[in-house]
Order: sequence, then structure tokens, then C-alpha cells
Amino acid sequence: MNRTHLGNIIRGSLLEGLEMKLSPDVPIERIKAGKFLVVEGEEYDFFSIITDLRLAATNEQMLSNPPNFSNELLRAVISGTGTYSVVSLRPMLMLERGARESSLKQGDRKLEPVKTIPSHFASVQEANDDDVALVFGSESLNRDSNKKYFFIGTPLDMEQPVCLDLKTFSERSSAVFGRTGTGKTFITRLLLAGFIHADAAVNLVFDMHNEYGTKGTFEGEGQKSVKGLQPLFARLGKVKVYSLDKQGTIRRGAICDREVRISIEQIEPEDILLLQEELRLNPTAAEYAYILRNAFGDAWLAEFMQLMDSGDQAEIKDFAERRNLLVSSMQALWRRLERLRKICGFLDFNPQEEKIDVVDDLISDLLKGISVVVEFGQYDNMMSYLLVANIITRRVEEEYKKRTETYLRTQNEADKPKQLVITVEEAHKFLNPRAAAQTSFGKIARELRKYYVSLLLVDQRPSGIDDEILSQIGTKIVAALSDEKDINAVLSGVSNASGLRSILASLDTKQQALIMGHGVPMPVVVKTRNYDQAFYSAMGFLDGEKKREKIRADLDKAF
Repeated sequence: MNRTHLGNIIRGSLLEGLEMKLSPDVPIERIKAGKFLVVEGEEYDFFSIITDLRLAATNEQMLSNPPNFSNELLRAVISGTGTYSVVSLRPMLMLERGARESSLKQGDRKLEPVKTIPSHFASVQEANDDDVALVFGSESLNRDSNKKYFFIGTPLDMEQPVCLDLKTFSERSSAVFGRTGTGKTFITRLLLAGFIHADAAVNLVFDMHNEYGTKGTFEGEGQKSVKGLQPLFARLGKVKVYSLDKQGTIRRGAICDREVRISIEQIEPEDILLLQEELRLNPTAAEYAYILRNAFGDAWLAEFMQLMDSGDQAEIKDFAERRNLLVSSMQALWRRLERLRKICGFLDFNPQEEKIDVVDDLISDLLKGISVVVEFGQYDNMMSYLLVANIITRRVEEEYKKRTETYLRTQNEADKPKQLVITVEEAHKFLNPRAAAQTSFGKIARELRKYYVSLLLVDQRPSGIDDEILSQIGTKIVAALSDEKDINAVLSGVSNASGLRSILASLDTKQQALIMGHGVPMPVVVKTRNYDQAFYSAMGFLDGEKKREKIRADLDKAF
């Protein structure tokens, strides 16, 4: 497939990138930061991305005293000769010219990191559809390999799909960043549907705002809602909704597979410390949680609440003296923990009653390959979200470690856990420098890749996440950001950060994102795929006439 010539290389270096003089017949306004280009060297094709654009002139005097451009002929003569446009490129990958055709036919991509640069006046071409397929793969290759390619969007000014290899993507923790209103939820929903459709990973989604399980809101014109994961994959039975607010889920016209009730016996001191900000605990009261755990055992919270609820001052004072505690600090902790009883109505404060452990059932579904969305319904407050997500994730972490150790011992494929991706919103609340050391999420981000568990973080404040955790994120999908601290956090540890910074600054506020890191061979700006009827069909969802046609076809085949 032929490419379109855009200009020629005039200067550059391996460290700082290349500069292209734009051809006079190519309007500068057609060229955008983040565009995908190919530099045709003598021995290699260099796959590159535009990082900057500027205007230049052969004579600076002309800029100080511009001629009268009322004459169109004069403007045409000067444009491209006296004045011209310079485009900054960053080569990301290179491929031997002779290996191109075999790579396309066989799907064996022989791409290399850039170790050299093209010569002066090398031709710069607009990338074509074959180039996109060569670099980012194609869903058509899934049938002939163990790849799990999934169409996520299209490059700027192109229609050829950019694909993520979801198998590679899910092996390390990833993130979707962007300020409010940039479409983080839609991108995340696309990825989750892709994991299920491609059978690349099983998902555990903590759905604080009820956007993923049953239906999601649509911010544009036209349709008011979109399908959640449960109805989208209903015929496959691959998604279950666990709800803290069963009646709320039913009122939204959805199916609640399990109601979530959590015994307070499952609350550990680490959970209370995670809620330190929400409960407004002082450091002394927070540390008392560990002392009470040692004193009462697993039922420490229930026993402590019963002791304080009794109002027996003599007994309370006796307990405090035996443990070298201050009664005033115990009372301060009790008053704060009373908020749990009022706000978190899904907590069971009578753990002595025999009940089925819903977390065990949730983990069992995950191990069977069934994705689980935990809906919060009316409990869409940060306290409930932090508490439930941390309790469930801690149990999941323990189980996956056991399963992986069994697999390593037996080397039996039946014992191998399926890759699990845990999706968490407001990630900075779990992974800020203080909380990251205490939560299961911090452990998963650092070390659980070898236990087949990774995170998918969704956040508008990446600067609030611990630097060590950010460095462990394999793939970042970044929508528009406005805060300088957030941009610096996203680009920390990334090569060519200055070039990518200009690309981030130029992103549209809707349906555009920069993808970089482990999941893609090179950074790329995409217009994200629409989450609409065409997408539903691609995922195998049948509705209306298509469903009736399939039923008729199945009947004809049967009889």
C-alpha cells in the first residue's frame, strides 16, 4: 500500500530526535502532534510520532518586515521557499526494509528499538494501514496465534484499528488517567469488555458509581445509557453482579446475582487505618486498633463495640488499665467507629450468627473464569468503597498466592490460576504514599504479577499515587490532564517525556488518549472506539432482528 510523502529529514540526533522540513504542498494545519509517521531510510523504516511543530524562515529579516500578502501570487512564492514549517519527530521503532512483507504476512513482527538514525533528506511518509497493523497487530491474527489482540481505537486522521495485545497488557498493572469528563469510564469499559470477549483475563471490578455491571451513563447526545458488562455477555454467563444494595440494583432494571453482606469479623486494623482520613482518626486512636486486635482476636471489633455500647464504666476502666490504654482514647475510637454502623449498612454486626461467606463465593466465581462486578448502589461513599475493596482484595490476594504455589509445585495446567485484573476507581485513595504500604493494592502493584494478579487503576489524580507504585504500572492510557503535577506524575520515568508532554497538551477533551508502555510497541495517540450498537455486535451480543435470525438459523440447522 502506497504512502503519502510529507517532507524530508533535515537534521536530528539519536538522543533528541529528528526534524523534518514539511513539503510546501502540505498544509501545516493538517499535521497534528501525536500523528504516526514513517521515515524511509536506506536500510530501515523508522516508525515515528510527531512531538512538536514550529514555523521557520530562511531570512529572519523577512519575519521582522513581512511583505504585503494581499497578492496571492507573492504569498505562494514565499511560502515554502522564504518560509517553511519544521516538524519534530521521535523515532520509536525500526524495521529492516526487506523484512516488511514477510512480517505482514506471517504476523512475525521483527521490530527493533531505535539504535541508529536515517541520513539527511530521508523521505518522511504518512503511515498507512499496513504500517499500523504491522506495529500494533490485528484481531485477524488471534486465530493463528496465542495473541489476544483487541481493537481499542484508531490513530489520528486514520481509520485502521490500533490493537492492544490484552494478554501482554494484563500481565502487568495498568492505568487509565484523565481529568473528570474525559471518558475514563468509557475507556475502562472498553478494556473490560475486551478482556471478556478475548478471554484474556477474568475481572474483579469495584464499581463505585454503578457504571460497569448493568448499565452506564452516556454523556453525549442521543442515547441516555449504554449496556453494562452483564447484559452484554449475558448469553455467555461470563459476568455476575454482586451488590451491596440489592434493591437499588433491581430498581435499575438489573439482575443482582448475590447480595454482599460483610461480617465485621473480616475487618482488620489495616482497614481502619485506611479509613483514617474518612473517620478523622488521630494517630493514637488508629494505633489502638492493633492493641484491640491482640486483646480480642478475630472478633476484636465486635467485642470492642459491645464493651463500649454497654456503658459499663467500671468494666471499661478495668480493661483500659489492664492494657495500659486511655479511656478517653478508647471512647474517641468508639465514636468514630459508630460512623461505620450508620454509613455502612451492609456490615453485619452480629457475627455470631452462622452465615454463608459471600467473599468465598465471589472468589469461587473468579477461579471459574466468571468476571465479578461489585456494585455499591446507595453506598457510593468513599468510606464504604475503601473498606469493601480492601477486605475483598486482601482475601483474593491470599487465595491467588495459595493457588499459584500449588501450581508451581504440581506443574499441572489445571491448577494454574487464570490471569485476574482488579479494577479500582479513585486509586490514589488506596495507593497514596501512606496507604500503599498498608493495603493489598500496594502489594499487588509491587509483587503479585508472579501470582497472576494485576491492577487496572482509574484515576483523575495520578500525582496522588505513590511514586514507587507509578513506576510499576506497565501500560498507561492517558486522556487529557490539566494539572501540571498530574502530567509530571504520568510522565515520570518515561523516555522522551518532553515530547510526550506536548502531545498530552494537545489531546481533545473527549475520546482521545495517549497509550504508552508495556501493552504497546510504541506510544500512540488514538481516537477511542465507540461503545455503541456496532461494538455490542462485535462482542457477540444479539438483539432484535439479529437475535431472531440466529434462532431461525439454529432451528434450520437442527432440523
